Amino acid sequence: MEKPFGFVVIDKPAGLTSHDCVNRLRKVFGIKKIGHSGTLDPSVTGVLPIAIGNATRLISYLQGSKAYTGIIQLGSRTNTDDLQGEIIESKIWPLISKNDMNSLLENFRGEILQKPPIFSSVHIKGERAYKKARKGEKFNLVAKKVTISKLHLISWSQSKGELLVDVECSTGTYIRSLARDIGEKIGCGAYLKKLRRTKAFNFNESHAVLLPKKAEFYPEKNKPEVLNPNIFFTHLSSIELISEEETISWRSGRKISFKNDIKRLNIAKNNVIEDSIINNKNILVLNRQNKILGIANLDESYEIKPKVVFNAIG
Repeated sequence: MEKPFGFVVIDKPAGLTSHDCVNRLRKVFGIKKIGHSGTLDPSVTGVLPIAIGNATRLISYLQGSKAYTGIIQLGSRTNTDDLQGEIIESKIWPLISKNDMNSLLENFRGEILQKPPIFSSVHIKGERAYKKARKGEKFNLVAKKVTISKLHLISWSQSKGELLVDVECSTGTYIRSLARDIGEKIGCGAYLKKLRRTKAFNFNESHAVLLPKKAEFYPEKNKPEVLNPNIFFTHLSSIELISEEETISWRSGRKISFKNDIKRLNIAKNNVIEDSIINNKNILVLNRQNKILGIANLDESYEIKPKVVFNAIG
């Protein structure tokens, strides 16, 4: 039987870690080689892409923004910047109109500097920040540039002090930090009350399925569908190997030249061949059945150099 290869997109339930979901799928599929594309906090629900089998080697080549719908609660700060933490300060939020609130959010649209929460997985001299925070250690985290391409105020409840927002942002953005900083800007403090991820890279809610129930043996017909990885790498240009000789060369880890047949390169949307060559861009290598054989670098000599090779020889 052919080993599963691709992605399962889980609609992660609240209360489980991303690693819990990975472990569940390991039992369901009966294989160890499974990994997620980035953690979601236990309280967060929504889109969690999980690579199955050798598709784990493709995770680092995913690209794209992430999107969330969340509730920001004004009037309190917590030590974790979300509902799970301890309240460390409380203030009354001001009287503010929806229009004024929307204008205030303009400060957080576009490229901004953002400091991660102290309870986060950021490394500090080889140790996770949350571990240091749990021990009561004092430390500073460096603010990093992130891009918030969309921050839409869906609703504002003056009586509850709640903002319902849609956010689309670059990888590495913390919505908890966004909530904290909005509260600081208003002057009353805030924390993230609820969050759902609706998009991660090229995966969205339409791809997501419920996490399978626990089972030591899972019937084949009930296993979640493993999605073809091709559809999630449309940001990469590609080339199809057309001969047995090329395929053997590829599987043996050798460079392949196609300078006499440049038209074979399928340029990704919003990409150009000169840019790909100059910057040694990654491209997908496919067989004639459109199956991914691996990932290569394209160089100025119109050669592809193997980086990731599936089903390698030797």
